[in-house]
Amino acid sequence: MNRQNITTVSDRTQHGTAPEPGFEYSVPLSATPRGARLARLLATARLCTWGLAPDPARLLVAELAANAVTHGRVQGRNFLFGMSVTVAGALRIEVTDTRGAELPVPGRAADDPLADCGRGLLLVGELADRWGVRCGPVPRKTVWAEIDLPPVT
Repeated sequence: MNRQNITTVSDRTQHGTAPEPGFEYSVPLSATPRGARLARLLATARLCTWGLAPDPARLLVAELAANAVTHGRVQGRNFLFGMSVTVAGALRIEVTDTRGAELPVPGRAADDPLADCGRGLLLVGELADRWGVRCGPVPRKTVWAEIDLPPVT
C-alpha cells in the first residue's frame, strides 16, 4: 500500500482538521470502581488517538462512569461506555447502565447544600454544552453529554 494514499488521524490534526463525523468507540466495562477508572483511561487514549484534547471530556467520562457504578449498578451486569464525533461537530459521551428506574436528579445539590450526592451532575452541567438522559430499552438508561468541538480554521 502506498503511504501517500493513507490519511491517519495524526495527519489530519497536523493539517488543522478535526476528526470526521462517524468516529465511534464503545466498550462494555465492569460496574466497579476499576471499570469506571478504566473508562477514563480508555477515553484519554482514544481522544489522543483522534487528535482531540482530553479535557474536559475525560472529566465528564469520569463523572458519568462513577455515577453508573455508584447509582446504576446491578450485580453481575456491566455498563457500556461510548464516545463519538457527531455530524454537528460535537464529541458525544454516553454511559449506559442497567438500572433504568434510577434516573439522575439534576440540581439536587443546588437545592440542598448538605446533600450527600448530586454535585457530580452540577459538574457535568458546567463542563458539557448539553447533557441528558435517554431511557430504554428496558431495563437500561443512557446518560449522555456533548462538548462542541472547536471549528477548524
